[in-house]
Amino acid sequence: MAQQDILDAVVVGAGPAGLTGAIYLGRFKRRVLVIDSGESRAAWIPVSHNHPGFPDGVNGVELLRRIRVQAETYGAQVRPGRATALQVEAGLFRLAVDGEELVARNVLLACGVEDIEPPLPDVEDCVRRTLIRICPICDGYEVQGQSVGVIGEGIHAAREAIFLTTYSDRVALIHIGDPAGLDAAERERLARAGVEVIETSCERVVLEKEKIQALHFGPGEPRRFDVLYSAMGVRPRAELARQAGASLDGSGRLVVGDHQETSVPGLYAAGDLVRGLNQISTAAGEAAIAATDIHNRLRAEGL
Repeated sequence: MAQQDILDAVVVGAGPAGLTGAIYLGRFKRRVLVIDSGESRAAWIPVSHNHPGFPDGVNGVELLRRIRVQAETYGAQVRPGRATALQVEAGLFRLAVDGEELVARNVLLACGVEDIEPPLPDVEDCVRRTLIRICPICDGYEVQGQSVGVIGEGIHAAREAIFLTTYSDRVALIHIGDPAGLDAAERERLARAGVEVIETSCERVVLEKEKIQALHFGPGEPRRFDVLYSAMGVRPRAELARQAGASLDGSGRLVVGDHQETSVPGLYAAGDLVRGLNQISTAAGEAAIAATDIHNRLRAEGL
């Protein structure tokens, strides 16, 4: 491949992390291409009120649009596509995207995670309408005093329910897993926090109007909640990293150093794929760190 065909960096993912990395790399005057699969979780956000600079909130699609325009202003190219394979050969990365091979000196993985959806109808639409929420850190503030149902299983769901008692004293954990997944100590913590535990299987769900959810657990009156939270967990989109031989932690996320570089030199990661906080602000910060290190790495190589 001709020298001019080798990109300085390919960014996989066009969410807040990937696009922020592209802004920095573009301003460093690097040849950078962003692969956009169209699956950023940020696009689900109806209104974010905890992202700096938007005191009245910002819609996720609009935020992505603004960041993309900024990246393209500084020369970053964004193209739709899906990366399916990543190999390292002679210090270069070979990335398969829709049947085409791209070659780059560095790769920034910002693929994010995939939500494990609860057994409810039209989940994505319900998230967009705020009938179902997926991030209590992002929007727990908005459910103050409301009746909150948390759907999930095990310790993760229990701790999310307890976290939400910061904002409401009407929180119920709808535990859909094996009852043994909650040990006596965890049940005691839930009781002390005032969280009701519902362990009868959910037979039917009715989404009524724009606010109220009715969950039918069998005979008797349905339970109604002002808002439902899904605490089912996520699956990291780490297949490309596995192919390249990068180290993963126990949750399937990428292990990175202080500058977001993985165990594979030149392969970086930022955002939800790295750690479990799943916040736009931390994703952007990690991408800025990664992009700066990519630029400095290239300079050290005389490029």
